[in-house]
Amino acid sequence: MKRFPLAILALCLIGLSVMSGLKVGDPPGVQMHQHAKAFLSTLDKDQASQAVIPFDDERRVQWHFIPMKTRKGLMLGDMTEAQRTGALRLLRAALSEVGYRKADQIRSMEQVLNVLEGDGGNWTRDPMKYYVTVFGEPDDQKPWGLSFEGHHLSLNFVCRGGRIVDSTPQFMASNPATLMNEVEDPSVALHKGARILRDEEQLGFDLVNSLTDTQKSDAIIAEKALSEIRFAGQAQADVTAPEGIRYQKLDADQQQILQRLVDTYIDVVPEPVAVARRDGIAENGWNQIHFAWAGATEPGIGHYYRVQGKSFLIEFVNTQSDAVGNPANHIHCVWRDLTGDFDLPPSQ
Repeated sequence: MKRFPLAILALCLIGLSVMSGLKVGDPPGVQMHQHAKAFLSTLDKDQASQAVIPFDDERRVQWHFIPMKTRKGLMLGDMTEAQRTGALRLLRAALSEVGYRKADQIRSMEQVLNVLEGDGGNWTRDPMKYYVTVFGEPDDQKPWGLSFEGHHLSLNFVCRGGRIVDSTPQFMASNPATLMNEVEDPSVALHKGARILRDEEQLGFDLVNSLTDTQKSDAIIAEKALSEIRFAGQAQADVTAPEGIRYQKLDADQQQILQRLVDTYIDVVPEPVAVARRDGIAENGWNQIHFAWAGATEPGIGHYYRVQGKSFLIEFVNTQSDAVGNPANHIHCVWRDLTGDFDLPPSQ
């Protein structure tokens, strides 16, 4: 009796995959292609004019995470429920399960801000105020792109030949970083203790606080944290000289923490993309990677870190107060591709 329902469920899932043109185990790039075509087919002419932009349009490399009155693309709130489902299926194909869950919770945090800020907020907080843009025509061979963006979230992808060939800039943020109290409102799905970017912050603390005084003299680059990530909104991150402590100067346990920290950012994307990122690190060698810290080494006071290799740059900052005034409870963090974001050379 227990096996029969599972068999029926499996058949249903296979049937849905066949109906959508997908095969079980299709690579993420192929899934994105199929979901993009399905999503675009549901749009009317006016919606399509907002959602689809030529691949070589300069807006493809324009990105940011600050609240804005409007953005490029078609807003989730301007879609029907069926269209919204299609758009989120497309996003889900572009991310890992972990990555999609974080993105979904970041959108949900807008409801928290809406309640906490009330009428005193400068911006309307709305989990439906996120925008989907398809660049070019989804194609098996020609390059095309996807942007999913709104407050505290900017996810950017380029696909070619059925593969995701670029997935940066990858920006995520959370305000509050830790939800200190229960928010008594039926619209809020998150609960007290919610900490969307927990590992991004905690592993940084774990590493810096494991360092000896000698190691800290190399790792800590400033007593005060940077106020923001660098190169926000730039199409390409500047390639600067690495600062901080080199990987080879860490002991085995510390190296493992740093590897786990880097993996936290890598694990946002699907496995084939994650493998490509790890291969890039392995090719250049972990000994090329530096970890730098600035600011306090305890929660509640501004802190910042940077992890830089030859192929990537991670930045994390938590200096701003949350919506009710708790200090250093507002995270911004990003993964940049130092070989070129948006599948472009670093100079562009």
